[in-house]
Amino acid sequence: MRKPATIRDVAREAGVSVAVVSRVLNEGSGPVAPHTRSKVVDAIERLGYRPRAAARELQQRSFTTIGLMLTDLANPFFARLADRVAWEARARGVQVVLLTTQEDAHLEAESVDALIGRSAGAVIATPTGGNLDKWTRLIELGVHVVFVDREIDELPEADVVAIGNERSAETATQHLLELGHRRIAFISGPLSTSTGRDRVIGFRRAMTRAGVDVDDRLICAVPFRGDSGSDAVGALLDLPAPPTGLIVGNTAQVRSALHRIKQSSIAVPDDLSLIVFDDNPWTDLVSPSLSVIRQPIDMLALHSVELATGRMKGALTERPRHIRVNAEFIQRSSCAPPPAAPA
Repeated sequence: MRKPATIRDVAREAGVSVAVVSRVLNEGSGPVAPHTRSKVVDAIERLGYRPRAAARELQQRSFTTIGLMLTDLANPFFARLADRVAWEARARGVQVVLLTTQEDAHLEAESVDALIGRSAGAVIATPTGGNLDKWTRLIELGVHVVFVDREIDELPEADVVAIGNERSAETATQHLLELGHRRIAFISGPLSTSTGRDRVIGFRRAMTRAGVDVDDRLICAVPFRGDSGSDAVGALLDLPAPPTGLIVGNTAQVRSALHRIKQSSIAVPDDLSLIVFDDNPWTDLVSPSLSVIRQPIDMLALHSVELATGRMKGALTERPRHIRVNAEFIQRSSCAPPPAAPA
């Protein structure tokens, strides 16, 4: 038996986004050009699509509430992002419902279901990288999704606001290369996340461009939660040829990694040059002060809220937007030329 057509089938047939189909099905939910509306109606008729809960639930959604789903508020980056999103939303008369997932895909699935029940008009979220079916269902119900910091490649319907992760990792790596380092290690987040993958890509690209072979043992992809940053540093320092430069591209593991370095006999920057993501309040207070990739959290929040509220009001064009904001490299005292080889 042929499966009933879905709203995604209609969007694909008409060559438009799911959000556009939802607006056609729900008069007054946003502007649609006459030609586009005609294409959607024709697709609906050809496929025999019968709108069900999606159309009814969209009509009931509140356009003054945004769901904010973040992975871990114990991470200072996400705590500051939550604060700025709430401030930007409040300035626009919009309420924020906050949920956290603790980097757990199962909790994320439950949170998506909870947001469906709360009738939020839009969701700003940092995805774990899974639950494609849940996110798809949310979009099919007409909820506008804005991914911030991370994205899911299989969901092109969602808006995305993130830093240029590849470029940021390239910049950090290039700085160490220019100082003369060749044994450079990189600690990233899980490669199941876009930030983890993109930062490793940027690191590899800079090394390759400089003609330096990449030793895969110097790349450590570790979870965001726990103390795996410490374990990664320990494994790197135990290598027969340990690194002379280290980039911690996993923001949640910076303190854990730094703690392990402090426990060792390694001196920064005399023995090991260090660059970290992101710029926490204490990174310029430790000795030596840390060189950092500073992520523009205020801009991430501003663009995310503007996209979410603009979509709810129907004020934006139909095409999903991918906004990349530039991070800033801050050079401090934790980097120096590599130690001279013994005579």
